[in-house]
Amino acid sequence: MMNNAVVLLSGGLDSATVLAIARAQGYACYTLSVDYGQRHRAELEAARRVAVMLGAHEHRVINIDLTGFGGSALTDSSIAVPQQVSEGIPLTYVPARNTIMLSLALAWAEVSQAQHIFIGVNAVDYSGYPDCRPAYIEAFERMANLATRAAVEGAPLTIHAPLLNLSKAEIIQQGKVLGVDYGQTVSCYQADETGRACGLCDSCRLRRAGFIAAGVVDPTAYYLPG
Repeated sequence: MMNNAVVLLSGGLDSATVLAIARAQGYACYTLSVDYGQRHRAELEAARRVAVMLGAHEHRVINIDLTGFGGSALTDSSIAVPQQVSEGIPLTYVPARNTIMLSLALAWAEVSQAQHIFIGVNAVDYSGYPDCRPAYIEAFERMANLATRAAVEGAPLTIHAPLLNLSKAEIIQQGKVLGVDYGQTVSCYQADETGRACGLCDSCRLRRAGFIAAGVVDPTAYYLPG
């Protein structure tokens, strides 16, 4: 019997690479995307493409409307997506996003008898989000194993964050080896309806710099000059 794993799949570069890693390690991958009212909704269609491309066992999209709280440039249309590097935690930080997504993945993991959850957080080339730090992932895993019937009955859960200590260039290089077509992914915080990127937001800057550092041609389609 294959090991089951729930893989959080946003449709971006990092999560696509994580799915490829989980598949290469022999997991039957249940991919989960969250429609939380994000500005860059094209990533959800990208996630569907990536799930098919990388052979997910099953793909689901769960709807949770975080626009009711706002507080982020990704969920509040009155807050512009920053186009310059700023100090501190940027306006694109979505309050509790990773906690919500991991909780949903945890629920599906119990139902699908999966003892593994994969998430594409990164603590090297990232925007400074507090829920991308190693201490956060470790704390959530401890909580999950206190809160679930599966763990209490002897089937503890492991949260895998294989990109945690990799640079964006290293992530891209590993993904290319594993057959990821990054042209199918969407990372831009203000991608248009077709998935074309702005080239100016923080996510676009990190992605573009990663391809340059990796020596890999950037397949991203842009709608603004960059």
